Amino acid sequence: MRLRLICVGQKMPDWVSSGYQEYARRMPPELPLELVEIPMAHRGKNPDIPRLMQKESDAILGALGARDRVIALEVGGRPWSTEKLASQLESWQQDGNDVSFLVGGPDGLADACRQRADQQWSLSPLTLPHPLVRILLAEQLYRAWTITRNHPYHRA
Repeated sequence: MRLRLICVGQKMPDWVSSGYQEYARRMPPELPLELVEIPMAHRGKNPDIPRLMQKESDAILGALGARDRVIALEVGGRPWSTEKLASQLESWQQDGNDVSFLVGGPDGLADACRQRADQQWSLSPLTLPHPLVRILLAEQLYRAWTITRNHPYHRA
């Protein structure tokens, strides 16, 4: 089983890449965390936002495996505690299918992505910068894994 973060946006600042990589590299070999970056549709003057979101949505959906469990990161999704995420992680591991987490562009995820999602998860009621979401999600997945293994990281 693998965990995949599928997100809109490329060419992140170094602090984002290094923060994400720090936690992704800590994940165990049997539960790798992979990053799939989807190019953000160009937003010029007077952009057609629904069309741009559809283009991004098509690319996101194209990156999914047919059997992937899909989690859409949405402000309106359900909030989970870290312990709830750890419980979810154990359940997903027993299921054995890959899990893909979807992060939209500046305008969010298109309806097609939300409809494909098995669950919608809200990291916070705050509006977070999308680059920061990569780091936050990677850290929380690592922390959830440490809980399932009774590793001291979570208690530190």
